[in-house]
Amino acid sequence: MKVYKFGGASVKDAEGVRNISQLLINECAEPLVIVISAMGKTTNMLEKVVNDYYSNNSPNLDKVKLYHYSILEELFDKSHSIFDDVNNLFVEIEWAIEDTPTSTYAYEYDQIVSVGELLSTKIVSAFLDQEGFANKWIDARDIIRTDNTYRNARVDWQLTKYNIAKYISDSEVFLTQGFIGCTTENFTTTLGREGSDFTAAILGFALDAEEVTIWKDVDGMLNADPRYFDDAKLLNQLSFAEAIELAYFGAKVIHPKTIQPLKEKNISLRIKSFLNPKEEGTVIFDNAEMEPFLPSFIIKENQILISISANDLSFIVEDHLSYIFSLLAKYGLGINMMQNSAVSFSVCVDNDSQKILDLISELKEGFKVQYNDQLTLCTIRHYDQSAIDKVVDEKNILLEQKSRQTIQFVFSN
Repeated sequence: MKVYKFGGASVKDAEGVRNISQLLINECAEPLVIVISAMGKTTNMLEKVVNDYYSNNSPNLDKVKLYHYSILEELFDKSHSIFDDVNNLFVEIEWAIEDTPTSTYAYEYDQIVSVGELLSTKIVSAFLDQEGFANKWIDARDIIRTDNTYRNARVDWQLTKYNIAKYISDSEVFLTQGFIGCTTENFTTTLGREGSDFTAAILGFALDAEEVTIWKDVDGMLNADPRYFDDAKLLNQLSFAEAIELAYFGAKVIHPKTIQPLKEKNISLRIKSFLNPKEEGTVIFDNAEMEPFLPSFIIKENQILISISANDLSFIVEDHLSYIFSLLAKYGLGINMMQNSAVSFSVCVDNDSQKILDLISELKEGFKVQYNDQLTLCTIRHYDQSAIDKVVDEKNILLEQKSRQTIQFVFSN
């Protein structure tokens, strides 16, 4: 059994869907589970719908509809039943946004944004059938069971493994969604942004897969994002431990939660290009030597640096830190970098507007709070002086932190 995961870039248009179909026909040997993300920038478009809905700004689905129907019209005859399937999914969203929100932003987000994955998998599954590639479509909400931590749900591994064994056999090709799950009360949840990789790992773990392959629009895992570094190089192999470090610091090729379940069962993870499927890509496995050994650069934009101090300039002590951490946990904000002095504590986090304003407001009830936004965080693993010079040249550095293997800089854009 193998697990293939395809991201949104691979199915961003009709040509992408055709390419995946041909790739699977050429590469596939049963049994196989295929995980598909939402098409292109669908998640971003649906996030705007949620934001407008939650702020009473007349949410509009027209852009999302036009995008998907234009793909359908290139791939199918207009009499195909897929048009009804897609229309029914849009009706679900329209029903959801007819009334005022009844719950939290995170809950409403998951009910609406999750439809992106359902749309893409319905379309891809129907096209594969049309091309003679038999596959069985499965609703991931029937197999991935989670708690009700909306937007970042935690997996109930026992129930999830039971469901996967119930629904997925080793005699067919199955196709399902990434990113989404379901509570025991049948409310849709999501696993965190870019959570489709995690879905693939969950399936690989539960099925004792021989390998999980994540298909990307790059040749594999690079030592830097080519959007920022024109000399980015392919890493042929690396260990689970190194991959976890890179993912933790924000390497976008791998979702941070993906590695652990694969490491536990020593299931290798391969990252390949859907544009160049004959290339070997990057393979990640236990105790692998990093090859080639190079500094790795990770860029995270849209950061906010929050500095917190006591109103009377007293020391920041353990009780203060405990309270600050509890607030960060309350608002679901992961710490990307932190530093403390005698009288202040600084933390760099993703600037999620729905969470940050409430966090700062609550912090101001007991502390003096200052912040800088529109910042960039750069992390360098296995740094040397030339790597540092490449990053910090002419930058306004607000915060710097260094350990044996890793150095981080927060700077203004």
